[in-house]
Amino acid sequence: MSSSYQIKIGAIMAYVSIGINIVSGLLYTPWMIGTIGRENFGLYTLAMSVISLFVFDFGLSASVTRFIAKYLAEGRQDKANDCLGVVYRLYVFLDVVLLLILTGLYFFIPQLYRELTPDEIEKFKVVYVMASLYSVFSLPFIPVQGILRAHEKFIQISICDILHKLLIVIPMTCCLLLGYGLYALVMINIFSGVVTIFAKTWVIIHYTQQRIHFNYHNTSALLSIVGFSGWVTVIAVAQRFVLTLAPSILGVFSGTVSIAILGIAMTIEGYTFTFANALNGMFLPKVSRIVANNQKDINPLMVRIGRIQILIVGLVVVGFISLGKDFIQLWVGEDFSECYVCALLIVIPSLFSTPQEVANSVVFAMNKVKLQAIVYIFTSIFNIICILVFVKHYAALAVCISVCITFFLRTGIMDYVYWRKMKLNVPVFFRDTFGRMLLPLVLTILAGICLNYFLSSDTTWFLFLIKGIVFVCVYIAIMWTVGMNREEKDLVIYPLKMVFS
Repeated sequence: MSSSYQIKIGAIMAYVSIGINIVSGLLYTPWMIGTIGRENFGLYTLAMSVISLFVFDFGLSASVTRFIAKYLAEGRQDKANDCLGVVYRLYVFLDVVLLLILTGLYFFIPQLYRELTPDEIEKFKVVYVMASLYSVFSLPFIPVQGILRAHEKFIQISICDILHKLLIVIPMTCCLLLGYGLYALVMINIFSGVVTIFAKTWVIIHYTQQRIHFNYHNTSALLSIVGFSGWVTVIAVAQRFVLTLAPSILGVFSGTVSIAILGIAMTIEGYTFTFANALNGMFLPKVSRIVANNQKDINPLMVRIGRIQILIVGLVVVGFISLGKDFIQLWVGEDFSECYVCALLIVIPSLFSTPQEVANSVVFAMNKVKLQAIVYIFTSIFNIICILVFVKHYAALAVCISVCITFFLRTGIMDYVYWRKMKLNVPVFFRDTFGRMLLPLVLTILAGICLNYFLSSDTTWFLFLIKGIVFVCVYIAIMWTVGMNREEKDLVIYPLKMVFS
């Protein structure tokens, strides 16, 4: 299959996977809260954050994608196999270190989470052990995602992701129907992760020529990978570390109610992040080929993908601005009304950062990750300081305000890096993307305000559904007439013609 075909079909299937995830989450999250209680939902959020906190790829997955894509572009499969041999030596070492850290932290849980009650501490110890064992098991398999992306197996990645979502949704529904509690829900997430790991490993064995030369020794290759991965690790940690760490910070200074409120806001942000970043990573192999062939002008690709991302993410973000308050009230009730503002603060920045994915891929392809890492270190430190200053007084809201400011600051500084340090034409990019899409986005927000004004009676699911359908139709109409160019319209028309023919 061609690269373009893999990207197109993989993107469509990625959004199918995201759709399953979002719809299922919307259905069973309030059900889960009602079944296990708000405090246990806070512990569940805390447990999931522990898994996310330790199960990350230390930057090596992105390194795997970058180096293997480079070697494949040069036609050197043997070097790609050697590269993986070096990577897995590092992962064995990291896995041992992770096991020691998690074991040590277990004995300090009461001191770390002082705002939890003794009963909550005992429950959390159990889910912490479960999450820790899964973290140690899954860490060595993290590079499989980078391997599949380097070989541009985006369709297979999306199929595995859909499998992962279904293996969470179906058993979790059964558990909630049968009245099972916190431990069963955590175990379901672990089980689905294990099955997905084996599925992706099977794809690599059967659909690629990629193998691992475990006996390969090369100090210079090791230093090259470690040098690149070290900075990518900083980026990976800083990019999602703040939100992942936030429930633990609230566990120290606030309590399970604040964690639950933040958990709902993070759930919405997670859906937005997943939806917005469905295409992320798909363009690194293509950008690597452009850089390898000395074709420096990547701006047309930046603009094309950036506009598509604005069209997609704009619907989610502007839709939540317009209808999010009613949705929160209907979804989880008045007790979580504060979540609307919290979610809004951490969702809006994605509209400005996500469309710059191609520029972010250029950072990896040109090996400019050190610059990005420095920016992320600075903004993450700034963010944590802001949270620690205000968390005692404003709890979850303080976290979300700090994250919002940090995300905007990070995006602005990275735009300067793209422009001045990497010589990408950022002013032209903004002119052709945000500049030309600003009017339709503003018109859509105004339409949403009018919609809420004329349909402002007591909100029901039926009324909310009507408002949602009307809003989507208005958004599509405005974008079609004012925002989209001929090529973007063809991307919509061509699949419809294929279906109806």
